[in-house]
Amino acid sequence: MATLSLKAIAVGLAALGGGIGIGILGSKSAEATGRNPGAATPILVISIILAALIEGLFILAAFAVQY
Repeated sequence: MATLSLKAIAVGLAALGGGIGIGILGSKSAEATGRNPGAATPILVISIILAALIEGLFILAAFAVQY
């Protein structure tokens, strides 16, 4: 039975952190849009850019680490 390597655990933690980060980002952007509906478009643009950066960090962690 193969044991989990520390690299696999690090990739799993990166995925968990990315998921939590995108969840918080979505929550706060919905809150900001609710407070100021006129700023919905800039908030959406910033949210998409930040979500892509968060996912990029996970992709780097997943593919840069060799098991």
